[in-house]
Order: sequence, then C-alpha cells, then structure tokens
Amino acid sequence: MEAGGSSLGQAVQQTRCRNCGYVLGEPRPKFCAACGQDTSPKPPTVGEFIQHLGGNYVAMEGALWRTLALLLFRPGRLTVEYLTGRKRRYVLPVRLYLTISVLTLLLLRFSGAIQFPAVRPDGKPIEFKPGRDLTFIDAGAMRAGVDEKGAFYCEGLPAGLCLRLGQRFDADPKTLRRELEAAPERFLRHWGTAMFLLLPMFALWLKLVFIDRHMRYTEHLVFALHVHAFWFAMVALALVGNSLVAALAMLAVPVYTQMAQQRVYGGRWWLGLLRAMLLIILYSSTVSVALILVMILTVLF
Repeated sequence: MEAGGSSLGQAVQQTRCRNCGYVLGEPRPKFCAACGQDTSPKPPTVGEFIQHLGGNYVAMEGALWRTLALLLFRPGRLTVEYLTGRKRRYVLPVRLYLTISVLTLLLLRFSGAIQFPAVRPDGKPIEFKPGRDLTFIDAGAMRAGVDEKGAFYCEGLPAGLCLRLGQRFDADPKTLRRELEAAPERFLRHWGTAMFLLLPMFALWLKLVFIDRHMRYTEHLVFALHVHAFWFAMVALALVGNSLVAALAMLAVPVYTQMAQQRVYGGRWWLGLLRAMLLIILYSSTVSVALILVMILTVLF
C-alpha cells in the first residue's frame, strides 16, 4: 500500500508545475499556463542555454534593436513610449543603461583612453625625477601631488586624508609608478559606480527644473536612464571611430539631449533652453564634486 501510495503521489506531483504548483493536465504542455516555466524535468541543453541567453533580446526584430533604434535616432521617443505604458516591446531602462554603460567602460579600459601621469600617450613609463611636478588631484584650492623636488604635497584637503595620501604616494619612484599605472582601472571602477549614483541626482534636478509638470520622480528617472544610456553610447562611438566620428558624437550629446527633453517635457523651445541651462549648472556642479571624490578614491584604493 505504501509503495502504491508513493507511486500515486509521484504521479500527481508530475502533473503539477514544479515552480508554482499549477495543475498541468494531460497531455502535459511544454510550458505552464500560470507562470510560463518550462515543464520538462530534464536539465537544459547547451542549445537551450544559448537560446535563453539570446531570445528576443538579441533577435533582429526583437526588443534590443527596437530599443536601440528609438534611443539613437528618435530623441525622447523611447521615454515617451515607456511612460505611456508600452514597455514589453522594449528593453527596460535600467537594463539598457547597465548594458551600454558597462560596454563603454570596458572600451575605455582596454582602449587606453584614460591615462595617468605614470604612462605617456605612447605607452612608455615616465621616469619620476626631481624637477618634475606631478599633480594627482587638482580642484581649485584642493591639490595633491608630488612637487619638483619629489616630495608629496597636499593642500585644501582634510588632514586625515592628506596623511593617508602621503603614506601612499610619498614613496620611491618605482612604487609611485606602479601605483599610478594601476590608477586607470581603479578610476573607471569608481567612476562607473559614481555615474550610477549620479542618476538619481540628475532625476532630482529634473524634478526641480520641471516642477510645474507635476510628474513623478520615477518618470524623471526613466528619462535620466535613457539620456545617460545615449551619452555612454556616444562615448563608445567616439572611442571606436576616427576623429571626425568622435567630434560628431560629442556634438550629438547636447543636441540630442535638448531634443529629447523637448519631446518628453514639451513647452516652448526658448523656455526649454533656459531650463536646460539651469539643469547643466546644477548637474555639472554635482558631477564636479563626484569627480573629486572619485579621484580621491582612485589614489586611495
């Protein structure tokens, strides 16, 4: 009786979805009607893994290509589509931003575009000799580096921070060179994190500048994600293209941003330009503070 009961229980269990418990019925469908999970108990094949990795995300007519087409060539349209409820046909804003930003940061890392004083543009190391002034942090009254005599200096920064910086960089030329050669990778790691943290600030400034629109903060955040994704895409284009392509990509950033802002927020063009100028002042000040902090973290960690 126990064996028969066990077999019966197993049969009942096999007719239910292993994920949500929904009764599948006979013949058993390939996918659960309640949660959509595959009902096959066998382990996935390599081909199925590849299919899961790609799917509509990278299909020619899938969500990725529709999203990129709107993001790159229809300023603000992607944000409008999302805010009006048409979400499933496009890549979600956070995923889109993370994908493009990570790829761009990788390009920056391996292209050698970020250089610190330890390495010259031709890739050869700089010899640290007396008579050479190397400044690692330069933000107005806040400065830190190695002076012409090879001694570390720190001005305008907290005493504890200066002490920590001095312990790290008041060293022999070989140690100093090794520290600075590793700096680009540390800088990009910290800057990637800083940019993700700057997004909420950009959305906050948008809400302040467009307070009369009575939009929710998360709606401004969607616009911020899309605009920053475009900025990163233009940086990537500038890295892989020639000087003309790089110049056009950088020129596209302010033009695109203004056009996207106009489409999403509406209003008169001249008033939109005034709002954009205020937004630039607020956000550039925020980015400047973040850049100083990132430089400090770069030389410390």
